[in-house]
Amino acid sequence: MEQREKMHILTGAMILIGLGVLIILSQRGIYGFDKSWPTLLIVIAIGTLIQQWKDLGGWIIGTTGFIFLLKENLGVAIHELATYLLPLLLILIGLDLIVRRKGKRKQEHKTVE
Repeated sequence: MEQREKMHILTGAMILIGLGVLIILSQRGIYGFDKSWPTLLIVIAIGTLIQQWKDLGGWIIGTTGFIFLLKENLGVAIHELATYLLPLLLILIGLDLIVRRKGKRKQEHKTVE
């Protein structure tokens, strides 16, 4: 089995386990699914980032899950978080571009030698 396929299975398993735990917690009245669903976004992001740390989509999904988790559980207004969200996303995109550029330079340098 290919490494990438194993990682997809791991991510799928994490999602199923997370969903099962959240449903049990909701049915027991411990933690309502209406407040816990952003946790699934965070689990998906973790699975994505385990596969590829530099995946910008994983970071965006995780950030979105974290924001909604704060909104649903702590009553934080999204418009308050939006003040910081755009600058943070710009920083993440910039860092991603730097890391990718650095990786390309290393590959170019190795092919020249």
